Amino acid sequence: MADAAHPPVSFETHPSKYKHWKLDISGPVAAVTMKVDEDAPMWPGAYELKLNSYDLSVDIELYDLSQRLRFEHPEVRAVVLTGGYDRIFCAGANIRMLAQASHAFKVNFCKFTNETRCGIEADSRSGNATWIAALNGTASGGGYELAMACEQIYLIDDGNSAVSLPEVPLLGVLPGTGGLTRLTDKRKVRRDMADVFCTKAEGFKARDAVKYHFVDGSFPRSKWAASIEARAQAAVAKNPMPADAAPIVLEPLEPLLTDTHIEYDHVNVRLDHAARIAHVTIESPESEPSATSRTWALRCFRELDDALLRLRVNNLDIGLLVFKCTGDREAVIAHDAALDADTWFNRQVRAYQSRVLQRLDNMAKSIFALVEPGSAFAGSLFEIALAADRSYMLHDDDEINKVVVTSVSNGRFPMHSGITRLEARYPGEPATPAKILALLEAIDAPSCEELGLVTMTPDEIDWDDEIRIAIEERASLSPDALTGMEQNLRFGGPESMDNKIYGRLTAWQNWIFQRPNAVGERGALKMFGAPERAVYDYRRT
Repeated sequence: MADAAHPPVSFETHPSKYKHWKLDISGPVAAVTMKVDEDAPMWPGAYELKLNSYDLSVDIELYDLSQRLRFEHPEVRAVVLTGGYDRIFCAGANIRMLAQASHAFKVNFCKFTNETRCGIEADSRSGNATWIAALNGTASGGGYELAMACEQIYLIDDGNSAVSLPEVPLLGVLPGTGGLTRLTDKRKVRRDMADVFCTKAEGFKARDAVKYHFVDGSFPRSKWAASIEARAQAAVAKNPMPADAAPIVLEPLEPLLTDTHIEYDHVNVRLDHAARIAHVTIESPESEPSATSRTWALRCFRELDDALLRLRVNNLDIGLLVFKCTGDREAVIAHDAALDADTWFNRQVRAYQSRVLQRLDNMAKSIFALVEPGSAFAGSLFEIALAADRSYMLHDDDEINKVVVTSVSNGRFPMHSGITRLEARYPGEPATPAKILALLEAIDAPSCEELGLVTMTPDEIDWDDEIRIAIEERASLSPDALTGMEQNLRFGGPESMDNKIYGRLTAWQNWIFQRPNAVGERGALKMFGAPERAVYDYRRT
């Protein structure tokens, strides 16, 4: 069931369908131009996307664009992100859209935007393409947050353009896509200057922006194009294209969609709206591994990624995801092993799988994994069981029900904290992950229970009743309390910039988005652009 405030959202697109972005590739440099069509919002006629402001449709295109750069254009070593209008880079998230959106939509919009920006940062860190923000005009709010996701930021020095985060003084909310965290943790801006910046609606122009490290440099208009090109070529020189890279075209997924099913080649989602449950079944590979877009390791995880996004935005009534993995676990292990070699293709697929599993970690829905005879919970698919809030494994009389933990759980798929899900599972037992990885064999239910690899192992007599009761109990609890509980428990371990964005900044923004000072009838978000000032309740909470 979609949010009543909007129709269902599709996350599939293609460069031929882009309305807001232009991609020009010249050898190793890609120019990515944000030129938002103000008359083409997510829902026609709902609002105008003025001043290069963005909504979810703009971000869906950016996510698709970044994916295609990774897989379809390995020759690109530097990405120059700029604006398509004169004297404006991006005014940030569209305020009219935010003001009329439901609370759930605002939160999910910010989460998806954050995930896309974290992916851009991962590209620069991993040696893919270096992203460079060429701010050809003012970058405010989410526009400056998008720039901060890039490795380098340059601002035109024209006496007028500035960078700013005006959400607190103008809208009564926070920079919701990582801005506060990136200022201190990534840009290394002093806390006091960050405080000044975030309460100064007009922001800083070139001189002060450079002085206080909000940007890496500035150039006058007369030298702008040449200076940005020089920075791009310098990035290319430091980051040559891998010799074994070859383009991989990402074909459409085209799932079969009904009121009760989302069906792909390898992933099937059955929606039980009455019970508020989605049953997600992932099937093991049926063909040999290959270095193509159709290989299971890439195709299956693309399907899972799309399914998670549709569940998150279009199915707010679904509170519990029940995962099963079926088929040949040895086939899963073989496809994982095919990605072991250090090739360009393998690195891209491994990184993508890791991002999808991190999106699973970040779902505001409960996650159960059910391990039954014939399951394919092994290798990369066992990471789903490790990500689950609870996992149930049938203790069958014949003891054929087993899981396999392989070396992929030893660092291939780090969580946002930087540690593995296996390490996160045993915070007080640092020697246990190595003990499990050393087994190198299928592990039956009694051993899994002894090792703590699963939550419970009901026998064949109790299985149906215990699973039914566990699911019914979970679905009956407060969704707000569950979301808070799950996010706190899932994000244990070391703190990272990503963890702060998702676990701290997003949580505060979630709260602020519900407060009258922001979204009440006289709140700052609702009153933006009106002649009257917002009315605040000045009592601190």
